[in-house]
Amino acid sequence: MPETLKQPEMSSSSSLKGEWVSEPPRRDTGHVLPDWYQQIQADSWHSFLETPEPTRKDQDWRFADLKKIRFERITPVGSSIEQGAIVKRFRSNRVESSIGHCLFVNGEVVDSDFSKLPEGVICLEINEALATHSDLVKEHFMQDPVRLGSEKFATLHGSATLNGIFIHVPKNIVIDGPIEIHHFNGGEATGNFPHTLIVAEANSFVSVIENFETISEDDSPITIGMVDLDARDGGKIQYASLQNNGPKAKHMQINASRIGRDSQVKNCFVNLGSAWVRNEAVSRMIDTGADSQMFSANLANSKEEYDQRTLQLHEAQHTTSDLLYKNALYDQSRTIFSGLIQVGENAHHTDSYQTCRNMLGSDEAEANAMPGLEIDADQVKCSHGSTSGQISDEEIFYLKARGIPAERARRMISFGFLNEVIQRLAGDGVKEFIGEKVEAKFRAI
Repeated sequence: MPETLKQPEMSSSSSLKGEWVSEPPRRDTGHVLPDWYQQIQADSWHSFLETPEPTRKDQDWRFADLKKIRFERITPVGSSIEQGAIVKRFRSNRVESSIGHCLFVNGEVVDSDFSKLPEGVICLEINEALATHSDLVKEHFMQDPVRLGSEKFATLHGSATLNGIFIHVPKNIVIDGPIEIHHFNGGEATGNFPHTLIVAEANSFVSVIENFETISEDDSPITIGMVDLDARDGGKIQYASLQNNGPKAKHMQINASRIGRDSQVKNCFVNLGSAWVRNEAVSRMIDTGADSQMFSANLANSKEEYDQRTLQLHEAQHTTSDLLYKNALYDQSRTIFSGLIQVGENAHHTDSYQTCRNMLGSDEAEANAMPGLEIDADQVKCSHGSTSGQISDEEIFYLKARGIPAERARRMISFGFLNEVIQRLAGDGVKEFIGEKVEAKFRAI
C-alpha cells in the first residue's frame, strides 16, 4: 500500500485558519513517496499556516490588485470529467515536431508517450520520479528560496500533491524535438499544483513546452505551479510556458533557473488568458560562461491582470543575461513588470540587458513597469529600460493605403510586436504553435 502522510495539526496562531484551504490539498498518487519529500510536505503546510498574505506594504506586490489573490476557497479536484473528448482535443492540436508528450486532466495523467526519447533520458510523471529516482530528484527539487514575494503560494504548493514532469538529460545527449506537457483544468476554484523539474547535464540539450488550458470558458481553476531548471557544464534548456486559460481562471507560476559553467537557459512565458496571472522568474548565473535568456509575450484584454516579477542574479564572472518582456493590452486590462539585474561582488565582466515594452490598444489599459539595477562589481555592462505607447496613426494609415482594413492592420501590428519574442525561441514547430495561439487570441478580441 502507498505510504500516506498524516495531516499535521493546524497551528492555532495561523491568521488563515479556515480560509483558502483547511487541510493540505493532497490525494493518493499510488506511489510510495520518500521520507524526505513527505517531510517537505509537512514543513510546507506548517509554513503556509504561519505565512501571512501579501499586503499593500509589500514592495514585491506593488501595483497588484490584492483582491484578486484573496481566494475565497480552493476546492479539491473532481474526477467526473469525460476524458476521451479531451484526449481527442489534445491530439488534434499538438506541436507537430514534438518527440514526447504528457497530458494531464485536472492533475491526472490520461495520455503520455516518451518512447521516442533517446536512451538514457529519464522523463517521468513527478510522483513516479519521486518514488523511483528519489536521490536524483532530491538533488534538484525546490533548492532555491522564493525571492520575489510569493512565499505564501510556494508553501501551499510544497504541501500539495503535485502533478508534472521530471526530465533528466544525461551528458552529451541532444533531444531533437520538443517535449510537450499539456494541462487541461476544469471546475470551480479547483486547485492544480503542477511542478516541472528539468536537468540538463554536460553538453546536453532539451526543449520543453508546457501548455495550460481550461476545459471550458466557464471553468475557474486556480493553478499554483513551480518550475526548476538546472543546466550545468555546457548543458542547455529551453522552457516555454503557454497559458491560454479561460477568462475566469487564476494562474501563478514560480520559475527558478540555476545555470552552470558555459550553460544556457531560455525561459519564456506566453500569457493569453486568465483573470489574474502572476509569473515570477529567477535566473541564477552561478559559474563562468553562464547565459540566461528570459522572454515573455503577453496579450491581455477585458479586465485581466498580468503581474510579472524577475531577477537576473549574476553570481560569477563572465556571465551574460538578456530579458525581453512585451505586453499588448486592450480594454481595461493591466500589466505589471518589476525586474532587477543584480550583480554580485565577484561577478566582474557581467553583460546584462533588461527591456520591457508595452503596446496600449485602448485608452483604459494600464501598464506599470519598474526595471532596476544593483551592481556590486567592476567592469560590467548592464542596461535596462521600459517603453509604453499606442499604435501610431501613421502605421495604420500606411496599411490602410494598401487595402488593409484598420482593425486587421491593428492586429497585424500588434502580432508583429509580440512575434519578436516568439522568434527568439528555438524550433520551428514551437514557434509556429505559439504563433497560431497568439493569432487566434487577436482574432477573438
